[in-house]
Amino acid sequence: MGRITIRAWGRRLWGWAWRTLLGFVVLSVLLVLLFRQAPVFGSMVMVERKVQSWIAREPIELRHQWRPWGELSDHAKLAVIAAEDQRFPEHRGFDLVEMRRAWESNRAGGRLRGASTLSQQTAKNLFLWTGRSWARKGLEAWFTLLIESLWPKQRILEVYLNIAEWDSGVFGLEAAAQHYFGVSAGQLSAAQASRLAAILPNPRGWDAARPSAHVERRSAWIRQQMNNLGGPAYLERL
Repeated sequence: MGRITIRAWGRRLWGWAWRTLLGFVVLSVLLVLLFRQAPVFGSMVMVERKVQSWIAREPIELRHQWRPWGELSDHAKLAVIAAEDQRFPEHRGFDLVEMRRAWESNRAGGRLRGASTLSQQTAKNLFLWTGRSWARKGLEAWFTLLIESLWPKQRILEVYLNIAEWDSGVFGLEAAAQHYFGVSAGQLSAAQASRLAAILPNPRGWDAARPSAHVERRSAWIRQQMNNLGGPAYLERL
């Protein structure tokens, strides 16, 4: 009798796990399909920052304004590709070349380096949380595959630019452009766009308006890469 009961509980547990997994898959696909067209007015990272401020009892004002593709500076579009993911038009969500280089560098004891693509960063920022864990990386891979399968590249970059974090409480290109330079997202110059792209690795620690020597050097390198890619004409590949 005991063994029968254990077997029955095992079947129930398996059925519950299977239905939960199926429900998650269906819900995640529906969410990705919804955001293929609908403007994105928030992200899980924004929610995370708000919760962190409540816990720390340090109020934070979230600044964010959605802007469609045509109202985003071409300089900014190209700058983040040049800075973060130069094989963005070609890969299917994961840059295997950069992943191999990062693995070899880390194995050799060099500086830890990441290989996260714009697609991965979009998936993480929109649907998940910051921090490092195998669970989050697994979910990030799943959502990356979904958006790469269901969204065009242009949409991925559009959403990324609209939800990226650029300072404490500052999310999206429109808010960042106004915060740092007092202009709209469509008016950013190549120099301003390169500075914004330069601070993406540490947006709450670096300043695009008053750049350190390191940020200035990085922004100059980004502008050089933008030219090497062929300028705004490169965006036609998306």
